[in-house]
Amino acid sequence: MSKNLSSFLLSISGALLLWLAWPTSPLTLLIFIAWVPLLLLANKNIKNSKFILLSLLHMMLWNVLTTWWLINSTMIGGISAFIVNSILMTIPWTLYFIIQKRSSFIVSSISFIVLWLSFEFLHSNWDLSWPWLTLGNAFSMQTGWIQWYEYTGVSGGSLWILLSNLFVFSIIKNHQENGRNQKYFIQIICWMALLFIPITISKFIKFDAPILHNKYNVVVVQPNINPYTTKFDASTQDDQIKKLVALSEKNIDENTALVIWPETALPFYVDENDVKNNPKTFPIWDMLQKYPQVNLVSGVEGVRYFDHKNSVYAKQIQGSNEYYESYNSASLWNKDSVTFYHKSKLVPGVEVLPSIVRFMAPVFEKFGGTTGGYARDTKARVFHSNNNHFTVAPAVCYESVYGDFMTQFLKQDANIIAIITNDGWWGNTEGHKQHMSYAKLRAIESRKWVARSANTGTSCFINPYGKVVQQLDWDKEGALKQQVQAFSQQSFYTQHGDIISRIMAYASIIVITYFFYLLYINKKKNARK
Repeated sequence: MSKNLSSFLLSISGALLLWLAWPTSPLTLLIFIAWVPLLLLANKNIKNSKFILLSLLHMMLWNVLTTWWLINSTMIGGISAFIVNSILMTIPWTLYFIIQKRSSFIVSSISFIVLWLSFEFLHSNWDLSWPWLTLGNAFSMQTGWIQWYEYTGVSGGSLWILLSNLFVFSIIKNHQENGRNQKYFIQIICWMALLFIPITISKFIKFDAPILHNKYNVVVVQPNINPYTTKFDASTQDDQIKKLVALSEKNIDENTALVIWPETALPFYVDENDVKNNPKTFPIWDMLQKYPQVNLVSGVEGVRYFDHKNSVYAKQIQGSNEYYESYNSASLWNKDSVTFYHKSKLVPGVEVLPSIVRFMAPVFEKFGGTTGGYARDTKARVFHSNNNHFTVAPAVCYESVYGDFMTQFLKQDANIIAIITNDGWWGNTEGHKQHMSYAKLRAIESRKWVARSANTGTSCFINPYGKVVQQLDWDKEGALKQQVQAFSQQSFYTQHGDIISRIMAYASIIVITYFFYLLYINKKKNARK
């Protein structure tokens, strides 16, 4: 086999292994060896430019195979996501490739772990964030393996995966150089211990926290309204509200404390300062007067008006001196009032134009993208029900993929996570299935119940062990009711956040300094020749 063909096969085989291991595939075990081909490629005597191109191919193939469904929502946005994410993912691998050629296996391995975990942390905390392919998400189909996420979050899973792949790479390398010597068998035993010890620990972890109450139930509603053909058709808006109310009332009883509707359940703009006077909301107020013990969490297309441009998101009303901001909001309604939280983690290029590319606003506008987009909240806001039964951590759509971000709500003594989403944009693909699967990780990290209301599915209840106890499948209309315990104790992860990633972010300063030191030494050596 030619050298070029061998390198090409290593590049694509690693991407295929990642795809096969990713949720909702049952082949999760493959994640423990999925990056061995790319590590073997990095160990080859090839030029920097060739490795960069092959690792970029690897990342592109992984992104496309795993998240191809993004193009169902927006073709340009999906393709842009594939390209940008692939380039960004290639950067830590390129740094590792250069470091490992000039350093020992231990130093280069530690550097790789630090660089990749730092990248995942960055990619969850900037304007172009996209944590969908964070390695630790791969275990959402095997929650019995990772009950220790209540201490580490998904970064603990990412670390586990990286260590496993580096161990297997070391075993193969040692076998190639020395055959089946004693070190080879010791390494295999150590690798098996690395796999099975965390799983064993997970089996022995028991969750035991004080319960505020175990009496009240929660209802999640799935109206199943097509977002492309019906949802935003003005002629259907009144009927949509009537459907949501009817589905809710069928399930409400004297112990119902909370009803949850999906993202943008109210498919019209609601002036957040004048909700009660909007005739389209009258059926909601009527329902809450009829059932005064019930609080409603619902998605809302919110808007507020100003007499000045109060933010970069504010847009001027044509022919007027007034401005307005629009929001993808979550809201809490009771019989007397309504409060709002504005989605903070906005989809780049779809819901907001990242600040680093805001100068390209005219180009995005020309191709149908957003130029101003939604405004956002600058801090986490929990919902306190007026019946004192639940304190709700709202997660609007893909905010639920951000574990560290969700701790900001949970630190405010939230005792239930309410995920509201409209996954219908992606169609019946792995997109909505992966999104639901990731919600199980939030339950484990927080040790709180998750109630998930999805417009077209999958709506569900997830217990604090990450087990789905009820679900309403894709393309079904209906509602679910579940008795939900409110736990008062905060998990270690809720209290302290993503410690692993923060340590790695600081350590990356040392690694990057070391990288430039190696380049400097190499430059001096070349100058002497």
